[in-house]
Amino acid sequence: MNLSNMIAGMIMEMLEQDGETEIQRNELAEQLGVVPSQINYVIASRFTPEHGYTVESRRGGGGYIRITRVNVDKGTHFMHVINSIGDQLDEQTCRNHIYNLNYQNLIDAKTAKLILCATSDNCYREIPQENRDKIRANIFKNMLLNLD
Repeated sequence: MNLSNMIAGMIMEMLEQDGETEIQRNELAEQLGVVPSQINYVIASRFTPEHGYTVESRRGGGGYIRITRVNVDKGTHFMHVINSIGDQLDEQTCRNHIYNLNYQNLIDAKTAKLILCATSDNCYREIPQENRDKIRANIFKNMLLNLD
């Protein structure tokens, strides 16, 4: 397991109890034997609104980072994802959205697999590179809008 996965796993365990946790970055870094910037990296890349989290920080002596799992209904979450996409969507970001939707049980594994197939670069080989991300964004948004 790589270091980022280990840090993310530990934070996820903290969130399991009630969907919210407060951490002191330096204490967690010391506990895991990493530098505090590694904690920042994991939080900034894995605990984002697109992944269903809000992050609040308070600096200073008693500073903390509060991470909260956002619980919204399926339709609201889909609209949040759709609004966050914009006009273009690269394959990796699309995959992240799909994995997150499946992880949060908003789509089942079969639906996730179908959307992954439909948004894969393999489907767009004949399309010029500069148009692929625009088409992928439109297809992904349309699929989300039409899910029950």
